[in-house]
Amino acid sequence: MVGNYLIRGSKKVFFGILAFGLAVVFASGPVLAGDAKTNKNEPKILKEVVVTSSRVEETRRDVTSNISVITGEEIAQSSAKNLGDLLAEHAVGHIQKYPGGLTSIGIRGFRTESHGNDLKGHVLILVDGRRAGTGNVAKILTKNIERIEIIRGPASVQYGSSAVGGVINIITRRGRGKPHVFVEGTYGSYDFAEGTFGGYGKVKALDFSGTYTYSVLDDDYKTGGGDRFKNTGYDDIQNFSMNLGAEIYPGHRLGVIVHYYDADKIGGPGYLSKNDEDDYKDSSNKSIDFMYEGKTPKGMLSWMARYFDGNDEDKWVDPIESNPTGWDDGKASKMKTDQKGAQAQVTLNLKQIMATVGFDWVDYDVRATWNPKKTEYENPAGFLLVKGKLFKDTLILTGGVRYDSYDVKVQEPTGRDESDSNWSLSLGAAYLLGKHLKFRANYGEAFVMPSADQLAADYTTWGTHYVGNPNLDPESSKTYEGGVDFFFKGLNASLTYFYTDFSDKIVTASTPAGERTWKNLGGATVDGLEGDFSYDIGTLFGWDFEVRPYARFVYLFKYEDDETDEDLKYTSDWNASYGITVTGLKGFSGNLNFAYVGKQKVDDWESGKYPVPEITKGGFTVADLSLAYKIFEKEKYGTLTVKGDVRNLFDKDYAYVKGYPMPGRTFYGTLRYEF
Repeated sequence: MVGNYLIRGSKKVFFGILAFGLAVVFASGPVLAGDAKTNKNEPKILKEVVVTSSRVEETRRDVTSNISVITGEEIAQSSAKNLGDLLAEHAVGHIQKYPGGLTSIGIRGFRTESHGNDLKGHVLILVDGRRAGTGNVAKILTKNIERIEIIRGPASVQYGSSAVGGVINIITRRGRGKPHVFVEGTYGSYDFAEGTFGGYGKVKALDFSGTYTYSVLDDDYKTGGGDRFKNTGYDDIQNFSMNLGAEIYPGHRLGVIVHYYDADKIGGPGYLSKNDEDDYKDSSNKSIDFMYEGKTPKGMLSWMARYFDGNDEDKWVDPIESNPTGWDDGKASKMKTDQKGAQAQVTLNLKQIMATVGFDWVDYDVRATWNPKKTEYENPAGFLLVKGKLFKDTLILTGGVRYDSYDVKVQEPTGRDESDSNWSLSLGAAYLLGKHLKFRANYGEAFVMPSADQLAADYTTWGTHYVGNPNLDPESSKTYEGGVDFFFKGLNASLTYFYTDFSDKIVTASTPAGERTWKNLGGATVDGLEGDFSYDIGTLFGWDFEVRPYARFVYLFKYEDDETDEDLKYTSDWNASYGITVTGLKGFSGNLNFAYVGKQKVDDWESGKYPVPEITKGGFTVADLSLAYKIFEKEKYGTLTVKGDVRNLFDKDYAYVKGYPMPGRTFYGTLRYEF
């Protein structure tokens, strides 16, 4: 009773503050308009350039949605080894993390599809603004990343299907300034070893940035409870990332981006309570992009064209004789997605009005051993994004519309072709009250298109006949949100309320003839608060170094299935991170981070019972510590840095997925030389 009262009270207080602020805004707008246009004196964070929200460069002051940025400096300070670890540290949302390189990430009650490509996910992963082709964020390492931009909320107008809960855009580093090369070595617990070398910079018209990383984990880890978790090591992981460009004429750049991830024999343990398996997984994600960016001398017109090609593949090896035979090498299950696509867009910037019109095309060919027929998925789309500024740039209005067409096919002779389409709409507004206060509101639509199987299947596997349903509607959502941002000297704070109505959920069903098919059934309602706070104490005392405590959180008031009125499974009510960061203190930097994951309702598959019992999995907090020190930094001899990381500092016995506990206290030591 008390908790429900506090929740309702918090919502009323928030909306009361927002309504009061908006009333003040429109009442005093003419008076304050002149004060707001003081770009030179604006807080640094408002001048930060982002690209994900509008697909072109814009400053944070012009963004109407709730967007977060994980900077390159924050990535370097983190102890995370892959994107999944990093997003968990930053409390982006609920995490489903298994041993063996498999992690999905959730935002606002929706999450990525970690067991395959991104077509069935509800949070979209991008690499440099195009679909990554995977929902498994453990495949994306943290090397050669300039920053990560996160849209919390729908973004189907900008990026199409799957962007319901949000978008995570991994932006590759681009070479600037004097060329540098570096070599880095890490050794850690359970015989972990990793080596990286790379370089970045610009020479005349040529810019480059690239890294190559090789890592091994020879031993199986121990949990926080002291148990040895068998089959949690791996043979090797290789990662290569390169961003190479040439300015062929002032304002015109040709670029090539390459991403390569390949992992061999990642252990695939079963539940800890029953773990005596030696299964393993081989996993890869590879792509190449060709880009051309250009603009007129004064920047009134700018444009971008891109073609990309890649594939995402997983192979699960299980020595048990009952396992289905793979394509070419014995007892293995495989899934491979070949992906290619193109993007083209033109932006007209008249300062007070900016419009971007563009075309996207993506084509997926998917094969899996449990599906005897290759499925093909083609998606051309067109979009228009518009932004206008009024009242001396204090009021920013945004809008967008997108049309997606889908053609899917299940390979003959037993498959068939189907097609579908979808319109999406978004509207937003932001108002700056003086230099330090910003109000924003946003409405966005999002969708998940039915897959080729769901629309056009007609085949038998494992003794069951699957039949597609050509009458399926796309899963869809409508999201309303309002927020306030406050920036003053070293203080950055934001608060956002959101409400999402999700409908036409696609579920499996049986036909009267005993076949399996798919249908639209019900939906869900999700609403909650997102908050972000940090303060640089150094600004208060005039220090020349930064000491910044911070806190981030997501709290869901409601996350219910509309059919059952029950809480959504595998979704936490609370996710939060908090800690303190120190940088620039005579060569010393450090970060202490606490990440909290709230309770969840889950199915207890580990029980072995049928029907599977539903239980409540408790919450937990895990702490990570990173410390770094520059031993020397000389113009002539370069920079030598030593770094130490402790993950799970207090040796917590915890698990993101029941039955799969994470490692206990783990140590890493790194030495980096850059010249």
